[in-house]
Amino acid sequence: MGSNNGEPDERPMHRVCLDDFYFDIHEVTQDSFEKVTGKNSSYFKGCPGCPVEQVDWTEASAYCKKEGKRLPTEAEWEYAARAGGRPEEYAGTSDEEQLGDYAWFGNNSDSKTNMVGQKKPNGLNLYDMSGNVWEWVADWYDANYYQQSPEQNPMGPSTGTKRVLRGGSWFNNSNFLRTTNRGYDAPGSRVFLIGFRCAR
Repeated sequence: MGSNNGEPDERPMHRVCLDDFYFDIHEVTQDSFEKVTGKNSSYFKGCPGCPVEQVDWTEASAYCKKEGKRLPTEAEWEYAARAGGRPEEYAGTSDEEQLGDYAWFGNNSDSKTNMVGQKKPNGLNLYDMSGNVWEWVADWYDANYYQQSPEQNPMGPSTGTKRVLRGGSWFNNSNFLRTTNRGYDAPGSRVFLIGFRCAR
């Protein structure tokens, strides 16, 4: 997990062992979110199959719980994005010239979210792990966490002020879509770049 060639908070690369888990194939869509919660806070309304956005961390966590699931840990997210821990730069490829085949990002998104599942999946048949919307994960953010992260099922710091985001979005350039890149925001933040998916 992590990278010795990325940003300081991605270092050091370190070994992680995870228990088995299930992972949603797609980001949670506006249609799915509205059916469960009765509301759709998205900025890009009118696209039921697009990922829901402008959802804060608490709302994302509550949705997953209602579905009998939970937000993934940061380690689970990276393992899934890298198709079982493969050394892939992006979810599905390490070739930046092929990134547009796998991801909606600043170069091809038309400045908006797009329907989930339209690009190629990664090696675990998961769609949009890079791009479309940033995804909330369960962990608190700590730039130095990898320096003391446990090997077995790391859960992130016990406290913090920001929650981790992963995957990059329709707005970002390729650097933000790397599988090891770590984003973060306040848990109460509602931004049209941020969505989520669930795990179990």
